[in-house]
Amino acid sequence: MHKYKKLVNSLLLFLLSSSLTWVYGQTDKKIAHKKGEFYAYWGWNRAYYGRSSVHFTGNDYNFTLHGVKGDDKPIGWNFNDFLNPGRITIPQVNYRIGYFFKDNWAISLGMDHMKYVVRPGQWVKATGSIERPGYENQIVEGESTYLTDEFLHLEHTDGLNYLNVELEYYHNFIKAGFFKLNGIAGAGVGAVIPKTNATLMDKDRHDKFHLAGYGVDAKVGAELLFWKIFFLRTELKEGFIGLPDIRTSSDKSDKASQNILYLQWNYTFGVSWHF
Repeated sequence: MHKYKKLVNSLLLFLLSSSLTWVYGQTDKKIAHKKGEFYAYWGWNRAYYGRSSVHFTGNDYNFTLHGVKGDDKPIGWNFNDFLNPGRITIPQVNYRIGYFFKDNWAISLGMDHMKYVVRPGQWVKATGSIERPGYENQIVEGESTYLTDEFLHLEHTDGLNYLNVELEYYHNFIKAGFFKLNGIAGAGVGAVIPKTNATLMDKDRHDKFHLAGYGVDAKVGAELLFWKIFFLRTELKEGFIGLPDIRTSSDKSDKASQNILYLQWNYTFGVSWHF
């Protein structure tokens, strides 16, 4: 996993930096989208997460779980969840609206509705202590502990909501009649507003939307544009999410913090228009 992450990091940084360097060296830019255009898209994602440490604090505990594995939570294709307007936020979805403030350059606002689940049944290194009755022996300093649902179930599945603003550059590689093939490079920053479903020992869960942190991202992608109106787009995005203020129970003194590196693959469809 570590070698894979390093390879992906290097590839994304190379593609982004070389794209931006190439952009500034152009004297005859190909037009992918013109100044004054808008676009909007909807789509879905898969996400892959690096290991992370999760720090838990409360009135009778203060401990950290190290090297925790987390996964996304995709659902199988079905018409009801993916296309029913009342349930379209059940899958892992992405939606975004953008404006081209100059040829090929856009500013956009979007939501990446990812899902993150701490993998149950894993051994992790633990440090700190628990004084809560019935759980005093769950943490032994410097030793591994086994994550059961009775002790801890942690997921951001309603979800790991990354509301972000991105600066995007587009370049047209192929233009043939009604069809264009465009490349995309971009970067963004935003807030993370998860609805965390957590069962921590015997605490009552919080289960409400909460501003828990921030995120930054960089992406590359490709777009198939038809008649300058309809498009299919795919993006590979890598980012960092910092969550210093996770609510884990209905008691405000119960908190957790976590930093997550992720790789996200988006596949979307949308429309472009000009007033």
